Amino acid sequence: MSIRPVKHESRATPTMEGAGVKLHRVFGFGDPSMTDPFLMMDDFRNDEPMDYVRGFPWHPHRGIETITYVLAGTVEHGDSLGNQGMLGAGDLQWMTAGSGILHQEMPKGDFAGRMHGFQLWANLPSSLKMTTPRYQDIKSADIPVVIDDDGTAVRVICGDFWGKNGPVDGIAADPVYLDISVPPGKRKTFPVDTYRSAFAYIFAGSGSFRDASKPFGVKVEKEYMGEELNIRDLSGNRTLVVFDTGDEITVQAGEQGIRFLLVTGKPIKEPVAWHGPIVMNTREELMQAMKELQNGTFIKADH
Repeated sequence: MSIRPVKHESRATPTMEGAGVKLHRVFGFGDPSMTDPFLMMDDFRNDEPMDYVRGFPWHPHRGIETITYVLAGTVEHGDSLGNQGMLGAGDLQWMTAGSGILHQEMPKGDFAGRMHGFQLWANLPSSLKMTTPRYQDIKSADIPVVIDDDGTAVRVICGDFWGKNGPVDGIAADPVYLDISVPPGKRKTFPVDTYRSAFAYIFAGSGSFRDASKPFGVKVEKEYMGEELNIRDLSGNRTLVVFDTGDEITVQAGEQGIRFLLVTGKPIKEPVAWHGPIVMNTREELMQAMKELQNGTFIKADH
């Protein structure tokens, strides 16, 4: 067995999307080969309704799958095909945009105004770029949770893990998507398919994936007595860790424990032509999609 070393590590960066939603971009619009088959990930987390209530009005998608996982608050969604629904805390939606869809997502906070969730984009191979759009809306109660003897808890959203099968199926990248909580001070090893891309995204607590020897924080600037200092912030919050090859990952949890998403998928290894929410293989296909958006032929009949 070989522990995967860390290939890349970074902090999510503040940005704005939709009609003025403040969020943090975990990765995206850079080198897509680093996380192939995953293209982009956003962490939308806020306690101020004015920073997210304008939401994500009507916009198109083609050639990708979008995965929305809600931890707090709700997200109301609708699309050009007449589908409507509401995602609540712990719920998940896996949307295969395929040949094209127009949809909107409108977040709303919980009783305290809190909104928190993630959206991940997965690429589709050329053979499925123009497949029929579909949704998989998964309720929190239908996502299995496995709790190990040491208190480690894993929500299995997609894929097979520790004897449980996630409720999402039929996905091109054949991914594993896990929400993992490791108790304070515990060292834990998780199996990962050797031939898949893999990344972790820490969103609570702290921990180390570097030899799992001691808790690792993120280098950040903090002000102390009027001075800006570069220190190791052991919160670990909003840290992306991309792994190199190997068949397991090990994490050493810090004093507050650690909670992170662990996502793996089968690389597509195809050219990427990307413009906003439309991802194709060639510039010609991209231009065709933009032309169809303009002339009203973007949405295809069922096929």
